[in-house]
Amino acid sequence: MSDSSRDTAAGAGWGSTERGDYIRLMPNRGEKLSWLNPRTLWPARNGVLASLFGDPTGHTRSRWVEQRTAAGAPADKVVRHSAPDHFSFMVIGDTGEGDDPQYAVVPGFLRVGEDTEFAVLASDVVYPVGSTDDYGTKFFRPYKDYQAPIYAIPGNHDWYEDLDGFMRVFCDAPPLAEPAAPRRLAPAWWRSLLWHEKRGHDEQRLAEARQLRSAPAQQAVQPGPYWAIDAGPVRIVGIDTGLTGTVDAEQGRWLREVSKGDIPKILITGSPLYVDAGHHPGPIEGGGTVDAVVRDPAHHYVAAIGGDIHNYQRYPVEVDGRTIQYVVAGGGGAFMHATHTMPRVSVAGVSEGDFRCYPLRGDSLAFYSRLYGNRLRMRRFFTLTEAEATAVVAKRLGIPATRVQERPARVTLRTRVVASLLGAGGRPDRTSRLRLPVRKVYTQLFSPGSATYSPPFFKCFLRLDVSPDTVRLRCFSATGNRPQELDPPVEDEVTIPLT
Repeated sequence: MSDSSRDTAAGAGWGSTERGDYIRLMPNRGEKLSWLNPRTLWPARNGVLASLFGDPTGHTRSRWVEQRTAAGAPADKVVRHSAPDHFSFMVIGDTGEGDDPQYAVVPGFLRVGEDTEFAVLASDVVYPVGSTDDYGTKFFRPYKDYQAPIYAIPGNHDWYEDLDGFMRVFCDAPPLAEPAAPRRLAPAWWRSLLWHEKRGHDEQRLAEARQLRSAPAQQAVQPGPYWAIDAGPVRIVGIDTGLTGTVDAEQGRWLREVSKGDIPKILITGSPLYVDAGHHPGPIEGGGTVDAVVRDPAHHYVAAIGGDIHNYQRYPVEVDGRTIQYVVAGGGGAFMHATHTMPRVSVAGVSEGDFRCYPLRGDSLAFYSRLYGNRLRMRRFFTLTEAEATAVVAKRLGIPATRVQERPARVTLRTRVVASLLGAGGRPDRTSRLRLPVRKVYTQLFSPGSATYSPPFFKCFLRLDVSPDTVRLRCFSATGNRPQELDPPVEDEVTIPLT
């Protein structure tokens, strides 16, 4: 098995000059998606409009669900998948940028997942706005050789065209009828003036794209944007958190109902419940939270896996004498969200020693220092070696270096300044008032421009091996380099008891 980033710098992808063969999988004219381009940002404006003038996704979701139920989808929205008591499935989140980082994940994903029953895409299947015409290069082409069904839950980007592309591809649903016009001068009327509407799409283009995943073994039609899968000894529950991370009241009632019973359950959500050293329980319209449903001992949840944030994190939280694994798994292909901006973890009884993330914070800081050194043409000042970045992160957090260095680097004034400018986290009890705004501005403004097209990419995906007694969860990395391409390192592993 290959070294992981916790073992060596080479295992993290540093120092390699051999790019993987994933380039051969890409279209000849691959897209280079930039989140600094106004033409990318402007169509993705609906999330801001929903927060200002009210979120319409709950109403639209109800219309989609009503249409699917009328078409014969099961009313309980449960898929009965004929898996044996011992089976495996894949989880990969936030995939669809259609560029190098997405395709770099594919060879390892196919190798690790070749004997799995199905895969689940956890959030943001297609960027930037979930357009139907983008599914060819951002879904069907990269996963054409995965010989099993793929289920999905939508992320906020899939909602930017009112879920039209997602529902066509995963639910085989026709378009919704146009809604009634809102009352003039009402908040919905103001919202509609700027709302990004779904564009027309090419039916022939979609039909040709579907042929890439046309084998009978690859087919799955899910009952709607939220669903449950009964497979072997577990139930997998997927929820749709829409544009703003809120579950509508109708879906909330379904979630509570489908969570009843003794069968062990795993939640898949577009909005992680623990992320970046904080707790985000997930509001449900009308009262209550998603995490309250997960924590209820009568519901028997053993894990909650969320996308949206483009890295890997795991928080083993003890709840009433049992441990629930809260996982972030959004590193499937989009730009990398930084991990170095997180403070030392201390949340819900989870300490830094219990917590796991990928990329390691030092690798994240080194990645961003190189990115901004190139972007600002200040390579000599900004660029930190992985050893320098690891050393300064360990110093700021007050912890030992996660990866033992052959030659530990010295923390200098330059490395401290660069770490501060790039929003590096620190100890909660020593975080100054100045550092908090710097980190907030960095993570909200600069991090989304982090697309890069040369390895290491620090992407990842999950494989879960289910038995009647346990679930073995492993996080595999994808750097984009040849040494890790077909033998992807295991960055984290945990065995979750079901009984």
